[in-house]
Amino acid sequence: MTIASRWRLDGRTALVTGASKGIGLACARELAALGADVLLVARDGVHLEQVCADLAEEFPGRDIAAFAADMAEREQRLELFDWIADRGSSLSVLVNNVGTNVRKPTLDYAEAEYRALFDTNVFSAFELCRLAHAQLAEHGAAAIVNVGSVSGLTHVRTGSPYGMTKAALHQLTRNLACEWAGDGIRVNAVAPWYIRTQRSEPALADADYLEEVLDRTPLQRIGEPEEVAAAVAFLCLPAASYVSGECIAVDGGFLRYGF
Repeated sequence: MTIASRWRLDGRTALVTGASKGIGLACARELAALGADVLLVARDGVHLEQVCADLAEEFPGRDIAAFAADMAEREQRLELFDWIADRGSSLSVLVNNVGTNVRKPTLDYAEAEYRALFDTNVFSAFELCRLAHAQLAEHGAAAIVNVGSVSGLTHVRTGSPYGMTKAALHQLTRNLACEWAGDGIRVNAVAPWYIRTQRSEPALADADYLEEVLDRTPLQRIGEPEEVAAAVAFLCLPAASYVSGECIAVDGGFLRYGF
């Protein structure tokens, strides 16, 4: 393999969940730029179709397609993989990016609320990995990247259920990296801190809270979706062929901040 080809994804097909905006969209764009064909999944079908059309125009040499579905719903996950099979696609990359949150004190959560967080943030990724396994194993050099969070590594003010779900996602990453290594599947994760997305806007709109965030971030700024996508893309590349079971923080130094 040449040096140039180690940094390309030509001939690969990637599935990206939560791909219509924010980190997911940035990941889809980054993977397409590196040569991959990209399958986009998100709940908002109208917006997703527009995103798909925009990416197809931006990358005319790639096969860009979209499927509207809620990955927290079992039947819709199965429909997604039926669609992938009907297209004749064979996945070699899976990016589990879909996620949600409800911020509350621990005692204020209703059972339905925290169970829904686990359904979306953990169980959807677990099941998608299982559904994708056969296709990924066919390639012998496949990659899964789970989008976790610094909330799964230390305390931040996102609510305990969210932190629990991301910690579980990180542990799933470690387990599958060991269990599926013999199948030629590398499994890694990224753990972002505050990234400039639609979901983070309400919290960061509070000037006092933003100041606190920046005070705890050595690089003194909010991250961009493209900066997370770059780390995700690296973990998918042949250049990262000896990296598995890792969780790379994309956090401006937040986790390393001392006193």
